[in-house]
Amino acid sequence: MTASAAPRVLVLGIGNVLWADDGFGVRAVEALQARWPAPPANVRLLDGGTLGLELLSLVREADVLVVFDAVDYGLPPGTLHCLAGSEVPRFLGVKKMSLHQTGFQEVLALADWFGECPRHLLLIGAQPVTVDDFGGDLHPTVRALIEPALARAWDYLAGFGVDAPARSARAP
Repeated sequence: MTASAAPRVLVLGIGNVLWADDGFGVRAVEALQARWPAPPANVRLLDGGTLGLELLSLVREADVLVVFDAVDYGLPPGTLHCLAGSEVPRFLGVKKMSLHQTGFQEVLALADWFGECPRHLLLIGAQPVTVDDFGGDLHPTVRALIEPALARAWDYLAGFGVDAPARSARAP
């Protein structure tokens, strides 16, 4: 990225929507996509689900990475907490659903190993209420965190010259 070029931004929601609050990241990006159907050309919104290592090339291409996820911070359930920079890789993901699933920590570690980890990282994490409810939806307490999570993302992206959609717009 040159000094005058717009940064390449990846806004990523990760998690498994089949396991209740673990789907927070995906649901947050869906809400963002509903409000921001045409983000600037340098911004990519992505439902990363449980893609694991398949996300590596996209992460390596980004200058700015914003990640929405359900994160077990050890905080009270329903708490929204953000981490930035080098703190991010240590806390991603509530749990692995199988021994074969690569966690997002590994994606960031590999991007760093290649020398292509995004220079700017922000994790917007929701402390889950429950993740052991297969087929369950987001707990209402966690669903209520989507709006403040989007506001945090837009505030962060504004620092990189990214114009957010009108805050009055409501996701369907």
